[in-house]
Amino acid sequence: MTVREQLEEFEARMLSPYAVAAKDSKGREIEIEPCPLRTCFQRDRDRILHSKSFRRLKHKTQVFLAPAGDHYRTRLTHTLEVSQIARTISRALWLNEDLTEAIALGHDLGHTPFGHEGERALNARCPFKHNIQSLRVVEKIENGGEGLNLTWEVRDGIVNHSLSRKAATLEGRVVRISDKIAYINHDMDDAMRAGILREEDVPEKIREVLGPARKERLDYLIKDIVANSTGKADICQSPEAYDALMDLIRFMTDNLYFNPACKSEEAKANTMILSLFDYYCGHPEKMPDEYLGLMEKYGQSLERTVCDYVSCMTDYYSVERFNELFVPEFWRR
Repeated sequence: MTVREQLEEFEARMLSPYAVAAKDSKGREIEIEPCPLRTCFQRDRDRILHSKSFRRLKHKTQVFLAPAGDHYRTRLTHTLEVSQIARTISRALWLNEDLTEAIALGHDLGHTPFGHEGERALNARCPFKHNIQSLRVVEKIENGGEGLNLTWEVRDGIVNHSLSRKAATLEGRVVRISDKIAYINHDMDDAMRAGILREEDVPEKIREVLGPARKERLDYLIKDIVANSTGKADICQSPEAYDALMDLIRFMTDNLYFNPACKSEEAKANTMILSLFDYYCGHPEKMPDEYLGLMEKYGQSLERTVCDYVSCMTDYYSVERFNELFVPEFWRR
């Protein structure tokens, strides 16, 4: 038996009946020879980890635009925290940890520069949602327009990680809730670091349920999911935990995500993204050949192709392109 076959046999013996075993995957759009060392989901994880889109996450905004400090989250560190939380939950529920990890590492590959403000800017020009764009990245954009040829289960988990959607697998649903747990807690940590929020600002009702600090909140939410999902065909929370988490999200929306102190630079980012989009729509020949090739290969519109190009930019690269195109050279020097 190969190592992969031994791993698949281990999964068959040990995983929950509600887990997705690698040998039961619905497969890839283009079938390939199985790896002797890795299951199909381990292989997907590695393909995502080695992709250019994954590396670019380190220079994409989470919440704070170009923060003056080394300890604020980026889109990459957010992804890693989601992966850690999701793997912990999946392991405790005897779900497929490799599938969970692959979905978690790929869930935000389609995020724009400058966080959700970049997403709002592009959506004003062309229908754009980062979860759908993440699927486009792994299916069409990566690997010179060939995509990563991931399994159906990983692609389903990536596109359905948003709060309004629901993945077909429990592993995908674990990533969906882990995404919320991760960002709501680490964004609060960053807000306290920036002096925008204090722990005492969190309503007492939320603190009584989830705990008085980030460490306790993470511990409570993770343990609550495990306790309420064990032996079930879904990923569940207790009513108390769910209500408190939703209250915390509303609190953060009101006090951080739309806080002028945090978002004062977003109007500039919005203008810059729209300017880049309009410029490349008027000058498509200025885009790299690999993006122009998407129009020919998939028959997509120019606007969609420009969305693909601009959304793949990092914060730094988009600023460089904006300066090059719109700022006189004298001032750039």
